[in-house]
Amino acid sequence: MRAATHLIGFTDETPQRRQTMTRSRSFRFLPLAAACMAGSALATNGYFPHGYGMKAKGMAGASTAMAQDSMGGATNPAAMVFAGARLDVGADLFMPQRDAERSGAGFPTLNGKVESDSNVFLMPEFGYNRMLRSDLSLGVTVYGNGGMNTTYPQGNFNCGAGPANMLCGSGTLGVDLAQLIVAPTVAYKINEQHAVGLALLLGYQRFKVRGLQAFDNAPGFPPFTGAPGSVTNNGYDSSTGVGVRVGYQGRLSDQFAIGAAYAPKMNMGRFDKYQGLFAGHGDFDIPEHYSIGVAFSPNPAWTVALDYGRINYAGVPSVGNPSSNAAPLGADNGPGFGWKNIGVVKIGVAWRASDAWTVRAGYNRGGNPIEPADVSFNILAPGVMKEHYTAGFTYAIGKDSELTGALMFAPRQSVTGSSFFNSVLGAGAGGNETIRMRQSQIGLAWGRKF
Repeated sequence: MRAATHLIGFTDETPQRRQTMTRSRSFRFLPLAAACMAGSALATNGYFPHGYGMKAKGMAGASTAMAQDSMGGATNPAAMVFAGARLDVGADLFMPQRDAERSGAGFPTLNGKVESDSNVFLMPEFGYNRMLRSDLSLGVTVYGNGGMNTTYPQGNFNCGAGPANMLCGSGTLGVDLAQLIVAPTVAYKINEQHAVGLALLLGYQRFKVRGLQAFDNAPGFPPFTGAPGSVTNNGYDSSTGVGVRVGYQGRLSDQFAIGAAYAPKMNMGRFDKYQGLFAGHGDFDIPEHYSIGVAFSPNPAWTVALDYGRINYAGVPSVGNPSSNAAPLGADNGPGFGWKNIGVVKIGVAWRASDAWTVRAGYNRGGNPIEPADVSFNILAPGVMKEHYTAGFTYAIGKDSELTGALMFAPRQSVTGSSFFNSVLGAGAGGNETIRMRQSQIGLAWGRKF
């Protein structure tokens, strides 16, 4: 039975044995992890990653009812008191391939295809957990919440006034959004079977956009924004905010574990340099999201985990407002990316092949938040992915040290819709546009129990 509970993710280690590493030795990694994780990429379930923590990533992100590492601040804070005292440090190479194409335009010089550069991103992760008592833990998880990144070359487009990029601006077209969360976490066992947890989410995000001069009340175009000069090419801007995540986890038996976690919308400060772009005068909050999960170990060697999650993108005006809103860019009800709320199903399997080896596999399917009517704005952020296939392993180096690897592949997805320029330049002038993306990811993490 002990092996079964270990696979589900619960440990029976004594807190005294696991408190030999000093606090200063563990937390010295935190500033480095935070600095590295400000890197950006376009993630997978919308702009959220498909999973947090290398073990969860190998199981398609299924983790709400699991307690395998110290990444509970990103998933379910109640898991930390079952995970025991440990340190986890890892990194992924995330490799998205994105392109956009316009065809059938009445103005032939608007037709063409561009592919985004910058196709490899480093995405570190960090977690530390300390058992204060057998029923109380204190830890911290540092993670990238996701982001958007595209870098399209100018291409061979012409909007009537000389060479232009795909959205009729000049030079490189693209965005760079990165979100970093530092999550101090406390978890408490109500009894031996049930625990609750709370994570304080300290958020930092930065953003820049290039190539949107046509939307900055440029000559020959309608006055799109109410704050000209605050739409594009202003370099990086940043903002901060505070939120919470609450969680519950319990094992109903040696075979079954359940869990649930919830994070309300996280209020972030405004991007003042881009108050003429984002709805709400530069507001860009992190959406409400939640998950429920179950883990089942039919025998000591096997664990199957199933999660259902929900990300409410539509509750953030700058993300969820339709791009067709009849208001200036940057206004309270200004146009956004038109992202809808999505549900995500994650199923993962772990097989403990021996005392040293555990192997994993998983499948993640989420909704596509982008509708065809909003395809033009989402050339900047083509978060169209639906399916993710994953695999992974853990190898025990010794009694207290392990290496974990994970691999993800997401096949190409696309969305096609009528160009925004049909309403600006006349019916048929802009034709149709298609955005596409596929992804792969490989990562490695080191964990130590103490």
